[in-house]
Amino acid sequence: MTNSRQRLVQSLKLVARYGLIVLNGGLICLPIKRRQVLFESFNGKDVNDNPAAIYRALVQADPRYQKTAYFSVKPSEYATLHQAYPEIQLVKRFTPRWVRLMARAEFWVLNSRLPNWWHANRHTTTIQTWHGTPLKKLGADIAHVAMKGTTTAKYHADFVTAANRWDYLIAPNQYSQDIFRRAFGYQGKFLPIGYPRNDVLYTANQPAQVAAIKRRLLGAVTGPVVTYAPTWRDDTAVRPGVYQFDLPFKLAEFFRHVPADTHLVIRPHYLVKDQIDIRGYEDRVTILAEADIAEIYLITDLLITDYSSVMFDFANLRRPQLFFAYDLAHYRDQLRGFYFDYTAKDLPGPLVTDAPAFYAQLTAWSQAGDFPAYAQQQAAFYRRFCDWETGTASQQVAQLIITGEEQTK
Repeated sequence: MTNSRQRLVQSLKLVARYGLIVLNGGLICLPIKRRQVLFESFNGKDVNDNPAAIYRALVQADPRYQKTAYFSVKPSEYATLHQAYPEIQLVKRFTPRWVRLMARAEFWVLNSRLPNWWHANRHTTTIQTWHGTPLKKLGADIAHVAMKGTTTAKYHADFVTAANRWDYLIAPNQYSQDIFRRAFGYQGKFLPIGYPRNDVLYTANQPAQVAAIKRRLLGAVTGPVVTYAPTWRDDTAVRPGVYQFDLPFKLAEFFRHVPADTHLVIRPHYLVKDQIDIRGYEDRVTILAEADIAEIYLITDLLITDYSSVMFDFANLRRPQLFFAYDLAHYRDQLRGFYFDYTAKDLPGPLVTDAPAFYAQLTAWSQAGDFPAYAQQQAAFYRRFCDWETGTASQQVAQLIITGEEQTK
């Protein structure tokens, strides 16, 4: 696309934005509509995470909401998501219909920020679920923001402005609540109830349920499942919009150190899902970039990760975790920075930084089915990060929407 055409496209987008803002400015003066609820996950990229869990609890508790609740999705994702979720009313983000629905909604349920130039009806209640227990620095706690189009000071101020438009903010644990309050400059009400997306880890973890999920995701696999779920790395771009992904271990060596019938699931970021080379191991390795992460947890016997917040959610199952932080110094010191001391004493499982140590820990897990030496750390990690999880968070938020009254402990 030529520079002149790019400028024209950007100008048209700007004109369209101002038109929608003007339309919204008039519509938010009208009364809200009872039971009209707008859900949005990751700025409309999917129907998932905490908002989806709350949506399903809401329509189960009161089926009338199936006709008055909507999921906001990106226009580019609409066709795919409509086919995947035909039972859910979808609306294309930043279209006139979306504006009309948003402007008169009784509730917004979001897991990330809307632009600060978008305003709500003063009678709309915003429930911010957020999307993970923070390991990496957030909001105003990020010392140096390296994003195009902003400065560190502006990024901090914009984050605080956005957060103080939320009426409720879900906190999965005391650790997160303390960080959210400071990093977001949040002054509203907290819902200290655990994450709605984790409810399924308590309600669908019976052997028969897990076996059914395993058959659906992996087919005839009967042996143990090891899942590798690394964090997204900000500095892996080959060129704008194209990222590389290299496994930090050899598949042949991996399978030499685990039980013979082990199946490996790789859960990558969707931007790199097509960059992973599993040639020769297609029958023993499955790449699941779009599957519900909670269902992957349920079928996983050992989770391998690094700095991803999956460690906090998976801990609800009290199953073994192995931390392969092959670029620890670079990631910790140059990319984002951590909130807590990311060392073996704080983690619920072994921390390794090179391949030989990684394979040795796989052998140890294969022999014991766990990491017995880390039992106390695993229990302490659970108490710190999962103590508020009861499997009822979705229901509690649904009741808040239905009755307008908090059901928290």
